[in-house]
Amino acid sequence: MPDSKNSRRAACPKWLAGLSRRPDLSSQPKLKWDLFVEQAAFLDLLDQLQGEERIAVDTEFHRERTYFPRVALVQIAWSGGLVLLDPLEIDLSPLTVLLESETLWVMHAAGQDIEVFQRACGTTPRHLFDTQLAAGFMGMSSPSLSALSHRELGFRLSKGDRLTDWLSRPLTESQLAYAATDVAHLLEIHDRLMAGLEARGRLAWAVAECEEMLQREVTRRVPEDAWRRIKEARSLRGEASLVARSVAAWRERRAARVDRPVRHVLSDLAVVAIAQRRPSSMEDLRKVRGIDAKHLKGASAEGILKAVAEAGNLPPLLPDEDRSGGRQQESRAAVTLVSAWVAQLARDLQMDPALVGTRSDIEALIRREKASRMAHGWRHDLIGEPVEELLSGRAALAFDGAGELVLIPRNN
Repeated sequence: MPDSKNSRRAACPKWLAGLSRRPDLSSQPKLKWDLFVEQAAFLDLLDQLQGEERIAVDTEFHRERTYFPRVALVQIAWSGGLVLLDPLEIDLSPLTVLLESETLWVMHAAGQDIEVFQRACGTTPRHLFDTQLAAGFMGMSSPSLSALSHRELGFRLSKGDRLTDWLSRPLTESQLAYAATDVAHLLEIHDRLMAGLEARGRLAWAVAECEEMLQREVTRRVPEDAWRRIKEARSLRGEASLVARSVAAWRERRAARVDRPVRHVLSDLAVVAIAQRRPSSMEDLRKVRGIDAKHLKGASAEGILKAVAEAGNLPPLLPDEDRSGGRQQESRAAVTLVSAWVAQLARDLQMDPALVGTRSDIEALIRREKASRMAHGWRHDLIGEPVEELLSGRAALAFDGAGELVLIPRNN
């Protein structure tokens, strides 16, 4: 289905206009790459890449024991070659010039890679095309790069070295080959996805979604929003909700300060338990589920108790932000019905249902939240407008003779 209002198209970014096809890297008899460990060679490479319309980029990093990702390797492929950059030897900050240029960065499942570049270079790609995200507009649900390669190019990629220690040195030939493969075929996959999206009239949708994802990743770790990532905290009400918001924000800041994963600082269970019990003293804190000896020492205990005490200073949530159980209960039947229709529509369009809209997106739309993703852009055209007709009583959902849900106009 082409974009609804069906000839409507977003303005093409500069990188999209006149994009030329690239050589088929998968046809090379043997994959070749250069490993850069010297700053001078890296700077020469950046000069060479200036003016490239697009590059394929990936990173290898560790973050199992840290808050921030520790980048271990950066892979870049373009029309003229493929290089691996060793960030343990090279200062990556000059990449800022390329990140902020008109060059399109083609990446797969780019979320955490974006965070890597934000941390290493202080900025993110100006133009991004995420192949995993784009594949969702063609019926694939968050495919791995290997699965996408198999569908588009006819072969799978090796997974052998995916979980190796990327921070160890020297890296083995097998590790380097694995890393190189992650970008070697991305530009050809990009070509094929672009052609498929164009044929389906969904290219503008995919471009807009990549831009939205980029902005979302840049702001994802705002401490004041940390409570939203704790499922049980989203259903708390009143004072308990305020305490959960305050303690979750403290946990996020503390984790960043000591560079430890947030759940190593304080578990989700402990955040919710603190919100429910609202301790005001060390003795109270000692009795909270999920609190152990490490939390009762120094800065941690003081920080938790201060966060609890200051929770009352937080502004109340706006109606659009309230996810308490009462508001969800009111709209549950409508959300369930619309969710079934949206899932069916996604199947009919051969799109990833989670990309079209999650249950949370549908809840926000039904509550007429202005910030709902379905209140603007391609989702509004595809889902928002029909659901607005439904909510106003001008349309209804009914079953056709084949057991499918259909949206039909109502005669007033």
